[in-house]
Amino acid sequence: MKKRQKIRKSGILVSFLFFPITIYYLSPVLIIMGAKQGVIVGSFIIFSLLFIVGLVLGRAFCGWVCPGAGIQEICSSIRDKAVRKGNWIKYLIWVPWMSVIVIFAIRSGGLSKVDPFFQIHKGISVTQPTDYIVFYSFLLLIILPAYVVGKRSFCHHLCWMAPFMIIARKIRNFFKWPSLRLEAVGQKCVQCKTCDKKCPMSLGVEGMVQKGSMENTECVLCGSCVDNCPEGVIEYRFRGLG
Repeated sequence: MKKRQKIRKSGILVSFLFFPITIYYLSPVLIIMGAKQGVIVGSFIIFSLLFIVGLVLGRAFCGWVCPGAGIQEICSSIRDKAVRKGNWIKYLIWVPWMSVIVIFAIRSGGLSKVDPFFQIHKGISVTQPTDYIVFYSFLLLIILPAYVVGKRSFCHHLCWMAPFMIIARKIRNFFKWPSLRLEAVGQKCVQCKTCDKKCPMSLGVEGMVQKGSMENTECVLCGSCVDNCPEGVIEYRFRGLG
């Protein structure tokens, strides 16, 4: 395993180990509770930051930082089934969820207060018995699809955070400003499909290389294809589109 991938996998594993502390800062429920009371909560701040960072780094958070990625990549070492369909399902969750947040925020007269630690005891998410129920239920929500459907199914089908970064990525591509992206030299490709096998998001990377476009909304910029390509076809680049 290349050094960069060791660093990446170590990072998301550490992030997962800290998940009992951070889980409520990624909560889709607390942001609704906060909106109902006119409060900008911790998860509101984090989701906003994911959107802002996504304007430059796309979904790199998903590949390098997300605690859910850590546990799912452990699962994929046991259940390595590719998932290539149903990416639209997460929007059936995200659109109604965002609508509820907006409606509650309007009904409360707007978001007038900021409390990053709203409903979080001493800044740590899991401290009470009920918190453990929430934590393990959420873990089950991540792990079960990974085994039943395939690798990183939660990212493809259920994640409420991914659309923030996907929308940011679309905006970035529209304005074509400099950002982190992948590029490939198709002429060097020997079509071994190592990139397809190594991609944790089950993308058809080799096909993307042949088409000359490495742009895919499900790409998490993990660099697995970059580091495993025997011909060095794919590289990270920081520049504008086109």
